[in-house]
Amino acid sequence: MIRTGTQYRDSIRDGRRVWMNGERVKDVTVHPMFKPLVDIRARMYDMQHESALRDTLTYDEGDGERHCIAHKLPLTRQDWWDKRRATDLLLEDIGGVVTRVGDETVGEMWSLFDGQDVLNELDPRFSSNIRAHINQVVHGDLFHVSANTDPRGNRSKPPQAQDPDVLLHVVKETDAGVIVRGAKYETAAAYANQAFTKPALAQWGNDEHSEYAIGFICDMGAPNLRFICRTGFATRAPAEDYPLSNRFDEVDSIVVFDDVLIPWENVLFYRHTKAARFLQNTLHRYSAFAFVQRNLKLADMLIGTALHNTRQTGVDKLQAVQDKLSKLACYREGINAHLTAAIALAERSPAGLMMPNQSLLFTGRSFATSQLHEMMNTVRDLCGGQICLTPDYASFRNEETGPWLDKFYTLSPQWKSEDRRKLLAYARDLLNSDYASHRLTFQLFAQSPPHAQTAAVHQHFNWDEPLDFVARSAGLSEDVKGIDAPADGDGAVSQWFRDQMDGE
Repeated sequence: MIRTGTQYRDSIRDGRRVWMNGERVKDVTVHPMFKPLVDIRARMYDMQHESALRDTLTYDEGDGERHCIAHKLPLTRQDWWDKRRATDLLLEDIGGVVTRVGDETVGEMWSLFDGQDVLNELDPRFSSNIRAHINQVVHGDLFHVSANTDPRGNRSKPPQAQDPDVLLHVVKETDAGVIVRGAKYETAAAYANQAFTKPALAQWGNDEHSEYAIGFICDMGAPNLRFICRTGFATRAPAEDYPLSNRFDEVDSIVVFDDVLIPWENVLFYRHTKAARFLQNTLHRYSAFAFVQRNLKLADMLIGTALHNTRQTGVDKLQAVQDKLSKLACYREGINAHLTAAIALAERSPAGLMMPNQSLLFTGRSFATSQLHEMMNTVRDLCGGQICLTPDYASFRNEETGPWLDKFYTLSPQWKSEDRRKLLAYARDLLNSDYASHRLTFQLFAQSPPHAQTAAVHQHFNWDEPLDFVARSAGLSEDVKGIDAPADGDGAVSQWFRDQMDGE
């Protein structure tokens, strides 16, 4: 059943070993650099219990209990409309964008649900395990995150030719489960309940049954886990000057698995490279939707910031300004169109789930991420140089400097200096701060690197229709209409390098 914010906080006070800035964190729920996101996640849990929001955020599957709509298996197009509406409501309430809150990663398990036939080739237990864990997320209302990326070491070498721990792997089998060693980079892991942990790259060599080919659910409170976190942005500078950094920083960790026991019931595949490759090729068929939807809300933040500034300064009627605003609108509506069409033209998956139209979803993701840096630069242009020149909040409050700043930053009877300062601080944090640069990089690589995103587009686009149309239009002979691309010759890219091109 749905949890409360208090229940969530209590669930992550489990003695987990977390470090930040070289110091042990005793309680992530109160540490100043973790607390803002813990509070947001707790707020999301509490929202599910509010009568006005309950029907949008939860559903009853006939068992007399309410469950989170984000965790519901998507069986119909309406399920996707409901998920989209619920996410919009959450983001509107918290006033910004967070990327790792659970709904964007639970979809990765749905992809493995589609691959049950592949899992059954090795061991039917693994297929039942994935069904059990999908049910557990639904009924336990867990904060579920994803663990893909390893330290990797020297990428020109397979793991067997260097320190074996650069990729997470199994070191021992026991009656209770498998013992794993290595590390993973995980966003939000230090304050999540569990992570779907799986291989990022298929560097198996010729070994069909590799110790690196393992996927499992890991309890984030498990013994022998260590969380070594990057320094958070919250509290590094005053919230009045950096309102986004202090609210929406999702702290990333390198999670060290120091001989961690994974019970057999939590293992979803093991020593099965075919299952690992299947997951790599299908990992984001559902999870990409929530990721792209967050890009849509980020686009709204960019447009609102630019429009407020141009109206404050009275230049919003200039044609050159309107051209740039229209460019932002096209970017925003391009994302919106891809999301809408992906639902409208949704497809049935191998296991009977309703998956967003894959070509439209992945082209939408590539469109949203590849143009984000350009849109941010457009907003910088529309905001002008004051976002990098404006003094800090303390100067506005100083009895000697404050009156001067009040004089120069008051634009009209409606736009007083305080509102002007707030907007410029917001814009600076959205576009120019350390946090802004971090988020831009994160958005670029959060699901997979750009080359893997375009590879997904190439894989799912229907190339036959334009081929057939031109063949008919140009009057080509029947002999060439059905010819496939030529097979790779001596100059082909190696299979190992192809594996590097797979999704993260």
